[in-house]
Amino acid sequence: MTVLHHLRVHRSDEDLAREDQLAWRIAEVAADPVEVEPDVVDMIINRVIDNAAVAAASLTRAPVSAARQQALDHAVSSGGDGATVLGCALERRTSPEWAAWANGVAVRELDYHDTFLAAEYSHPGDNIPPILAVAQHVGADGAALVRGIATGYEIQIDLVRAICLHKHKIDHVAHLGPSAAAGIGTLLGLDAETIYQAIGQALHTTTATRQSRKGAISSWKAHAPAFAGKMAVEAVDRAMRGETSPSPIYEGEDGVIAWMLDGPDAAYDVPLPAPGEAKRGILDSYTKEHSAEYQAQAWIDLARRLHGEHPEAMDPANVESIVLHSSHHTHYVIGSGANDPQKYDPTASRETLDHSIPYIFAVALQDGGWDHVDSYAPERAGRADTVELWHRVTTAEDAEWTRRYHSDDPGEKAFGGRVVITLTDGTVIEDEIAVADAHPLGARPFARADYIRKFRMLAEPVLTQDEIERFLALAQRLPALTAPEVQQLTIVAREGVLAAAPAPKGLF
Repeated sequence: MTVLHHLRVHRSDEDLAREDQLAWRIAEVAADPVEVEPDVVDMIINRVIDNAAVAAASLTRAPVSAARQQALDHAVSSGGDGATVLGCALERRTSPEWAAWANGVAVRELDYHDTFLAAEYSHPGDNIPPILAVAQHVGADGAALVRGIATGYEIQIDLVRAICLHKHKIDHVAHLGPSAAAGIGTLLGLDAETIYQAIGQALHTTTATRQSRKGAISSWKAHAPAFAGKMAVEAVDRAMRGETSPSPIYEGEDGVIAWMLDGPDAAYDVPLPAPGEAKRGILDSYTKEHSAEYQAQAWIDLARRLHGEHPEAMDPANVESIVLHSSHHTHYVIGSGANDPQKYDPTASRETLDHSIPYIFAVALQDGGWDHVDSYAPERAGRADTVELWHRVTTAEDAEWTRRYHSDDPGEKAFGGRVVITLTDGTVIEDEIAVADAHPLGARPFARADYIRKFRMLAEPVLTQDEIERFLALAQRLPALTAPEVQQLTIVAREGVLAAAPAPKGLF
C-alpha cells in the first residue's frame, strides 16, 4: 500500500532525523529489492524501444551532434568497460557520465518520448540514458537494468504527483536528478545510506530556473535533462566514495522547499511505495504519437479530425477566430497566456514552435496530421495562409479543464479541451477532446506494436534493416539479457549518417 510521506520545512534547531527526510525515504524505496512485476517489465521494454526511436530521428541534429562529440572526446574511465553512444559503433565507448549526457540529449531533442503530468510535468524516459550507461559500464545484466529503470520511473512520477516546480519557475529536471540517482542506486544494489547521499547531491546540482522553456527557447531545452542524468551519475560516484550531501536537502531552512518552492510554511504529501510494494509508477505514464509538447497531443488529434469534417476551417479567409479552451498549464505555458510573442513568430526555432499550441493547431488543422520534420520546416511555418490562420488562434483557461488536468482520478484526468471556431459568416464550430488518441484511455492506446511501428518509422532513414531487427530482438528480451548483451543495447547508424552530421569542436 502506498505511503504518504509528509514533507515540510524544518528549522536547523529542530534537528530533523535522517530517517524522517524525504531523501532517505526515497533511498529506502530504491534499496528495497522488490521484484518488478510482468506488466511493468513489458512497459519498460516499450519505453526502451521508444527512447531508441526518438533518438534515431535526432542523430544528425546539431545539439545531438555537439553532445555526441563532447562524449566521444572523453576516454572510457577506469573501473569499467564504458558505455555506448547512440548512433556509434558498438565498440566505440566513452565514460558513463558522458554517455548519459550524449544519449540524454538524443532522446530529448525532438520532445517525442514519454510523459507524465500531475502537480509537475516530466518525461520519465529521461531516466533511461543514465541508468543504462552505468549498467553498460559496470557489466550489469538485463534484470538489474530493469530494476533500476523501474525505480527511476517510480521516484520521478511520485515526486511529480506531489511537488510543483514550474509554479516557482524551477525547471522540471529538479525531479530527474534524484530519480536517476535512485535508479542507479537500485541498479548497483547500493545501500540506503549511499543512495541517500547521492540523491541529495543530485538534487542540489540540478535545480535551475525555467528560462530554458520560456520565450525564445534554445537548444538547452534538450540538454537540461541530459545534464541532470550526468549529474546523477557523478553524484552516485561521489557517494560511493563516501562523500556526503547537503542535509536535509528538501526540508532544511535554507533548502529547496524553503527558498525555491512554496517557502518556509510549505507542506507536501509525497506518495511512495510501502516496504515490499512493487514499483508500478511507469504504468501511469504515456508516450507521444506526435513530436510536440504533450499538452499538444490531444489538440493535434482533434485538429486532424476537424480537417476532415470541416475543411472550410482550414482557409483563413473563412475564419474570424479560433479559441482553444483548456487548462491553466496549456494556456500559460504553450498558449497565448504565456505572453510570448515568439509563439506567433514564423521565424521562431523548432524548440519554440513545439511549445506553441496556436501554431501546432493551425498546421495540424490545415494538414490533417503532424510530422516530426515537415511540420516544423521553416517554409511550413512561414506559409502565408498558415501565418494568417495561426494568428487567429488564441487560448483561454477553463476552470473545468484545469480541474480535470489536476484530477487524481485517471478516468477524468484530461489534457485536451474545447475548441470554438467562429467563421466569418457567423457559423460556430465547437468540438472537444479529453485525451490524445494514443493515451491509455484514448481512441487508439499505444501497445507494443505501436512502439515498434514508431521505432521502424523513425529508424529506417538512419539504420540498416539488419540493425533495426538486431535492436528490437535485444530490447524485447530485456530482463533476460546477459551483461555483454546489455552492452550492445544501443543503435548503430548506417554508414555515412554520422559523417554527414555536424562535428563541432570545443575545448576537449
